[in-house]
Amino acid sequence: MDAVIRKVMEILELGGPVVAILILTSIAILSLVLYKLWQFRVAGVGRHIELSRAIQAWDRRDLAETTAHLGNSRSYLAPVIAMALSGEDRTLSERTDAEAEARFAQLEQGFNVLDMVAQLAPLLGLFGTVLGMIEAFQTLQGAGNSVDPSLLAGGIWVALLTTAAGLAVAMPTSMVLTWFEARMNRERTIANRALRTVFAPGYAEDAPVADQTPQQVFAHGT
Repeated sequence: MDAVIRKVMEILELGGPVVAILILTSIAILSLVLYKLWQFRVAGVGRHIELSRAIQAWDRRDLAETTAHLGNSRSYLAPVIAMALSGEDRTLSERTDAEAEARFAQLEQGFNVLDMVAQLAPLLGLFGTVLGMIEAFQTLQGAGNSVDPSLLAGGIWVALLTTAAGLAVAMPTSMVLTWFEARMNRERTIANRALRTVFAPGYAEDAPVADQTPQQVFAHGT
C-alpha cells in the first residue's frame, strides 16, 4: 500500500495539478459508473421476460395469463404497462409514453457527466502538456549555450504525461457511456413495442374474448 501511495505521489509531482485533477475525476467517474450499474440492476433493466410474456398474452387476448405474468414482473416498466391496460381509452397512450419517458430520464441521470468528462479529459491533458512544454522550453532557454539534450527530453516526456492521463480517463469513460446509451436505446424499443401492442393488439377478430373487462382484471394493479 505504501509503495502505491509513493508511486501516486511521484506521478502527482511530475504531472502537477492537472494530473491531480484527472485522478480525482477518474475516482468520481468510477463511483458514478458503479452507482449506475447498481441502479440498473435494482430497476431491472434488461430483465423483461415476464413483461414480454404478459404482452404476448395480451396480444392473444388472454387476460388471465396477462395478469399472472404482469404480477410476476419486477421490471420498472410493469407499472407503465399496468396503467396502459387499466382502461380501453386510447388517450392513455400519450400519458403512458410520458410515464415511460420519465423512468428513462431517471435512469439516464449522470450520462451528461460521463459525456462531459469524455470530451474534456483529453483537452485538460493537452492543456497540461502545453504548460509542461512551455516550462521545458523556458528551462532550455535559461540554460544558455550549455544546452543538455536530456534536459529537453526529460521536460517533454513529463509534459506528455498529462496527455496520456487525460486519454486514460476519457477512453474508458466514452466506452462505458456508449454501453449505457445502447442499453437505454434497447429499453426504449422494448417499451415502445409493448405499449403499441397494448393499444393495438394483433389478435384475430373471431378470437374469444373473456367476460371480464381489462378494468376488472387489472384493478388490483401489480
